[in-house]
Amino acid sequence: MAMKITSRDILIGFKEYLLMTFGMFCYAFGWLQCVLPAGGMGGGAAGLATIINAVLPASIASFLTIGTLVFIINVVLLILGVMIVGWKFGIKTLYCIFTMSLMFNIVESDIFPQGIMIKMFSEVAAGDLLLVVIGAASCGLGIAVSFMQGGSTGGTDIVAMIINKFRTVSYGKVLLGTDCGILISSLFLTTTITVNGVDTVIEPLSSLAFARMVYGFIMIAVIGYTVDLVQSGNQQSNQIMIFCKNYESMADVILTKAHRGATLIDAQGWYSKQQSKAVMVVCRKRDTAQILKLVKEEDPTAFITVGSVMGVYGQGFDALNKV
Repeated sequence: MAMKITSRDILIGFKEYLLMTFGMFCYAFGWLQCVLPAGGMGGGAAGLATIINAVLPASIASFLTIGTLVFIINVVLLILGVMIVGWKFGIKTLYCIFTMSLMFNIVESDIFPQGIMIKMFSEVAAGDLLLVVIGAASCGLGIAVSFMQGGSTGGTDIVAMIINKFRTVSYGKVLLGTDCGILISSLFLTTTITVNGVDTVIEPLSSLAFARMVYGFIMIAVIGYTVDLVQSGNQQSNQIMIFCKNYESMADVILTKAHRGATLIDAQGWYSKQQSKAVMVVCRKRDTAQILKLVKEEDPTAFITVGSVMGVYGQGFDALNKV
């Protein structure tokens, strides 16, 4: 039976893609207008692109902008991901990757006013630190908004999927490992930042280079906190219990559309004394909104409970031998 697309579905889809576009703009704005002008650094694909852009000759770097390099890095990771773990990337992830690169190029171009934030905080004693915090919060907001709409910025997510093909490693450890590597590499960069028309050269292993690395760790912490704050949770897991009449079809929907496992548990309603089954799903908190949406579409009358789980171990989560 063919699916019927209603005007409500179109409006919801339009809203989701509009919010993801806004999220990618926030990410690019925070990075290019706040973090880099303050002499900061971060991780992920954007951090790696910044390092590559800094070591390229000026003539090439002007062509291979940070936004273009972010796109190239994500495309390479996507190809590797498809070759190693298969095609598990949704259209929203592809959209976010393309839009993020586009937003980087727009914010970095002459059509966008440059130096807005650096001028605003030029007379503040701790202006650089404030800019890094504000930029990280803007990046975290963009990531969280995209996550909530089912999108992803790629980068570390793809690296985590590739690594988990061979060894179970938590998302947080992959993120921390890659970001630490990028930040330590930034110690050996020679870059120039411009503040109020004055160029300042950051030499390798100088005090400014170490300050840039520290700013990077501050940025990682603020991004993580912001994502958790916006999503009202963190990267821990949720346990969802679903009580409905058509439990088999509900489990099939979760498996095929959310790509999450489900477990049927024997249950009995004490008021009705009827035997039934409950559908139990354990998922990352960032996947909870998508699953609840699917449950509502499948059975609006379903009874649902959502609880935080302190630890989840096994395939797809943390390895038991890591405890």
